[in-house]
Amino acid sequence: MASARVEDALKHPNWDMGAKITIDSATMMNKGLELIEAARLFPLPEDRIDVLVHPQSIVHGMVAYRDGSVMAQLGAPDMRTPIAVALAWPDRMPTSVERLDLARLSDLSFAPPDLERFPALALARAALRAGGDRPAVLNAANEAAVAAFLERRIGFLEIAAIVSETLSALPARPAARLEDVLAADNDARRWANEAIQTRSAA
Repeated sequence: MASARVEDALKHPNWDMGAKITIDSATMMNKGLELIEAARLFPLPEDRIDVLVHPQSIVHGMVAYRDGSVMAQLGAPDMRTPIAVALAWPDRMPTSVERLDLARLSDLSFAPPDLERFPALALARAALRAGGDRPAVLNAANEAAVAAFLERRIGFLEIAAIVSETLSALPARPAARLEDVLAADNDARRWANEAIQTRSAA
């Protein structure tokens, strides 16, 4: 992974999401950001939300009920589906997305994420747990680091390292107002870009 090139990281087997989100998928920061989103959208504490690695990209979410049953949302890996859901909510609208053929699915596999190989996910969970401006700092530092990687100024593994260093360097602050979030975003981008510049010059 240390030698991964931009071209390598942009080769997602199932999704076509654009460069930034594809790199987030490669670092698993996308799952970290989705973890934060889920905690904000649904009344669930961080410790009741899990992330699973699912190589086929068919199951997009699951809810476990108290009776032990699990309900899953399945669909073809196509961003037009969630976009259509957002546009038509609370109704559903027709799309040209390829229909899922359950009879042709030979395997649906799941595994826990490897947090040593993908530290970005652990950083996101820690930011969610800490609250305040930590998620905003995480996101801003990640955006700066991903941009630098795409510009070939830092290596792949340095993306999560820059995010970690930024979170450690900036003091945690409350984020009760939009102004607080924007200030955290600005400070994190500035600090991360300075760290990137230092690494690039070394």
